[in-house]
Amino acid sequence: MPAKDPIDHVIVLMLENRSFDHVLGGFGANIQDIDGADETDPKRINKDDGKEYKQQGNAAQVLRCDPRHELRHVLKQLQGNNTGFVADFSGSYPDSVETDRQEIMRYHSKGALPATHFLAQNFTVCNRWFASVPGPTWTNRFFVHSGTSLGRVEMPAGLMDANLHWYNQPTVYDRLNERGIKWRIYYGDIPQSLMLVNQLTPRNAANYAPLNQLTVDLAAADPATFPSYTFIEPAYYDPGACDDHPPHNVLEGQVLIAEVYNALIRNEALWKSTLLVLVYDEHGGLYDHVAPPAAVPPDHHCEEYTFDQLGLRVPAILISPYVGKGVCSEVFDHTSLLKYLTDKWQLGPLGARTAAAKSIGVALSAKARTDAVGAAPLPGANAQEPPALMPGRRQLHGGQTALVSMTQLLESMTKVEGDSLQSRVKRLVTGADGIIDVAMERVEDFLGQARDSATKTG
Repeated sequence: MPAKDPIDHVIVLMLENRSFDHVLGGFGANIQDIDGADETDPKRINKDDGKEYKQQGNAAQVLRCDPRHELRHVLKQLQGNNTGFVADFSGSYPDSVETDRQEIMRYHSKGALPATHFLAQNFTVCNRWFASVPGPTWTNRFFVHSGTSLGRVEMPAGLMDANLHWYNQPTVYDRLNERGIKWRIYYGDIPQSLMLVNQLTPRNAANYAPLNQLTVDLAAADPATFPSYTFIEPAYYDPGACDDHPPHNVLEGQVLIAEVYNALIRNEALWKSTLLVLVYDEHGGLYDHVAPPAAVPPDHHCEEYTFDQLGLRVPAILISPYVGKGVCSEVFDHTSLLKYLTDKWQLGPLGARTAAAKSIGVALSAKARTDAVGAAPLPGANAQEPPALMPGRRQLHGGQTALVSMTQLLESMTKVEGDSLQSRVKRLVTGADGIIDVAMERVEDFLGQARDSATKTG
């Protein structure tokens, strides 16, 4: 980190379930030292049922299903120098075909992800940013917010078996509150961060804002009053899902990335004092060739895992006038972001993993760039025809159903009028669409009343 940190605002956009090779592997021969895909490397082969699957380009925009990424699956994928990905996938989806299995080894060719690849070419790619845990979405998202998941690594199983736990650990938002530092979370539909107990207090819940307000806020923001720390949660549910979680279309995520970056650079004063971090929570069962290193456990909690190894590499790009074009090869995980924030603003502790992490501040320069990078492109009219999903793959995945379950708690904490409540009960029996609509209403009611409460108390 420079002796005088030039960054006043940190904005984090965290998307879902894509590996580094899958998203940025296409730059293997184009960006020096990126360590991306290499179709000629004989070590990058997975075998299954007598067939070899090599790294290949031209990844699909829409996968036909959601590759597995729970702890037991990730450990299998890592067996034999990362050669267990395809075998794990075919074991999880025995009705899959060879083209489905090949997608696990494919990567998006250069330019196929227009916004992400534009940013990779013009800013700093972190080619050793690993997920914090070799496991699924929730545990890794808890690490980016708090540096721990309190010993939990398993994903919830569904509406009636939610496997929900009491995540009452201190978060970065609590630490920012202690220092009087302003923060905000923008959310697309049901924010996963509300699983953190402290976020349910009126003071914290009042800092949530709808995602569609973000670009408006960025355009009009006065750097003196804009939040110092902003976290962006994409929309997790169709229609309109932009989180990149398979089988959602990656082009929807490209639109979100481009809109956030382009709105930011249009506000020149804000851009000149901001670090935008684009990162993914975990690899989503998609191949990456780099074995994850050992890690410092965050605390004494080991109920479901020892937390002594990082997860797979994930795409991560640092975007700011204060970073160069190129690659940073320091070993980071999600707590490296927390390390930077705690050092920067002298925040209270967030666990042993955060304390031991390498700060992303090492990639910053004290002097701003003077070149004009310009706007990121939006996806053009080259969208592929979405493939038919594998049979039975349209249902909600475990994380989605558990978020719906969590909204029942929000409803119990919210004053809801009788007629509205009766209407919700009727829609809950109409299938997944009705359930999601009701869940989103619960979120809006809860957060809206929190904002009202915060306004009244001043």
